[in-house]
Amino acid sequence: MVRPFAVFPDNRNRSLDVVGERITVLASHALTQGYELFLQEGPEGSGPVPHTHPWDESFYVIRGEIQFAVEAQEMTAVPGTLVHVPAGTAHWFRFGKDGGQMLSVTGVGSRASSMFTDIDAVGSRDVEQLRNACERNGLQIL
Repeated sequence: MVRPFAVFPDNRNRSLDVVGERITVLASHALTQGYELFLQEGPEGSGPVPHTHPWDESFYVIRGEIQFAVEAQEMTAVPGTLVHVPAGTAHWFRFGKDGGQMLSVTGVGSRASSMFTDIDAVGSRDVEQLRNACERNGLQIL
């Protein structure tokens, strides 16, 4: 049974280091039994490589400019922009000049919080370990 909850700045989980990005899990699948919600912050140039996963994902830009590619369409998202990526769709993003911040929401079936936790635990830039952490959690690097 899903119970009401509130996450305040002083009681939320620590930010995870996900290959240079700081990702804070605000609501995991374990809490919601459905979606997951994250606060993502990154320095200029950071962001994931092209990938797909079997869950929907939406991004809401709070600060900075973020370059997105969804399949063959590239766009620059500014604060107030919402980008939705359906399950199975190839995508990537890069934080622009001076970095940025956004909320991301993943849909039913998401294992993103588990993946981010695994990547943080790897604590290295070893490509094979990172790939394994992603694949264990349903993300396919392209």
